[in-house]
Amino acid sequence: MVVGFASVAHAVDWRLEPSVSATATYTDNANQSEDNPEDALILTVTPGFSLTSQGSRRVQASVRYGLRGVARFGEDQSTDINHNLSARGNAELIEDFLFIDGSARISQELISLFGSPADADINDSNRATVGTYSVSPYIRKRFGTFADAQARYTTGGAIFENNVAADSTVNSFTAGLTSGTQFNDLSWGLHYSRRESQNRDAATSAGNIDTTFESARATAGYMLTRQFRVFGSVGEEWNDYPSAVSIDGSSYSVGFGWSPTRRTSVEVSAGERYFGSTFSFSGSHRTRMSRWSMRYSEDVSDISQTLFGLSDRTYWACLEGGKFKPYDTELYPDPPAGICSVTPVTATDLYLLGVTAEELLAVGGITTSIANGIFISKSFTTGVSWDVGRLGFGLSARDTRRLYQMLGNAEDHVRGVTGSVSYRMSPKTTASSTLSFTRTSADALLVGGTTDRDDDLVTLSLGLNHRFAEKLRGALTFRHTQRDSNAANADYDENSITASVSMGF
Repeated sequence: MVVGFASVAHAVDWRLEPSVSATATYTDNANQSEDNPEDALILTVTPGFSLTSQGSRRVQASVRYGLRGVARFGEDQSTDINHNLSARGNAELIEDFLFIDGSARISQELISLFGSPADADINDSNRATVGTYSVSPYIRKRFGTFADAQARYTTGGAIFENNVAADSTVNSFTAGLTSGTQFNDLSWGLHYSRRESQNRDAATSAGNIDTTFESARATAGYMLTRQFRVFGSVGEEWNDYPSAVSIDGSSYSVGFGWSPTRRTSVEVSAGERYFGSTFSFSGSHRTRMSRWSMRYSEDVSDISQTLFGLSDRTYWACLEGGKFKPYDTELYPDPPAGICSVTPVTATDLYLLGVTAEELLAVGGITTSIANGIFISKSFTTGVSWDVGRLGFGLSARDTRRLYQMLGNAEDHVRGVTGSVSYRMSPKTTASSTLSFTRTSADALLVGGTTDRDDDLVTLSLGLNHRFAEKLRGALTFRHTQRDSNAANADYDENSITASVSMGF
């Protein structure tokens, strides 16, 4: 899309970096079953590339793509081709006035919280390929030092493999007027948004749902000191989606922000919306050897909006002990100390760089599972990592609840904690270990049974990473997984070992 605007793209240089990776995995329970465990050998090869624009202030674009071929040998003799894509671009069409953004993402997402948790390479029975895309032209106008204005139109969609959810087409419009530089301690803003979504299920018309979310609000803030500020908002919401209760109403919020140093920041707010009381919190703190973060948020959403939100989330990819670790750019505006990506990357980028599913879950980089309908999402994540000489430690926790509005607030709930330890044995070799515990719960209405379901999942991994050359890396990983469930025939144990190698060119 961006390249098509020749008037602004003709001076762009492009940096192409091909890559290839391969893995061999042996597992003693490829189908994650207690009654019928199957040994299997899974081989994968992933040629890919990254393409990044350079040399232009007015055009910025990046594409990262991997085509993964999978061959399974065992009782299940099968092959697969999986696509993973992360593409983003923006262009300044008219200087300081007209801009356009675009993005596209393809990944394999978890279908159900209670199916196989394995990735699509090992067992694709609970994974579906999902694609999202968006194109968004917008204008920005500065009214001297008094105010800044922006108006943006976005069209996009979400496409789901095998009708695991209704495909979505989304059109939205946002506009805002915010205070300019002449306002020092005082800040203010006027905001309007409207989002229309058409959800079409190819399998059954019962999944065809149109939704509209519309709101207008005014915001204001004041810097009491250089470190402490207060802020608030008032507004009105007009929504349209199937519901047995009122979904319109007034809203308000009040809060404060505190930044005693450049390394520490805290922001807290509380308020009321049509679905009840709301609360949010975010905080981060950095020292020379440690990084701390915490976030809690509440919002109304659907699966397409959640996926778009994940596409917009970006992370620093930092090479620590021969392995990439992700850091949320919202909590870490500046990259942590160390060798980090110059440009923030997306969750799909992290996956292509070898970040594990557990690590992506720990930073909120992937959603819990695909879901239909409108839900209230209440999400909490926190984490700390620190380095002591050659040792690196990490601890994170998450808690995500989704209350489904068209099912009488039926709820699914995922809680988890993950700990990790790494040891740099030499400049080129690092040993690492990860232990995680996840508890997943859902009301009976969501699992199609007569009783609520509760699953406990424990995962232990031990790995060795080695850098053979500047662009050649290898790893050997052992993993043990155990699930205990109150549902019949849902318990299982699995052991696997994976050897992997990746090379850049």
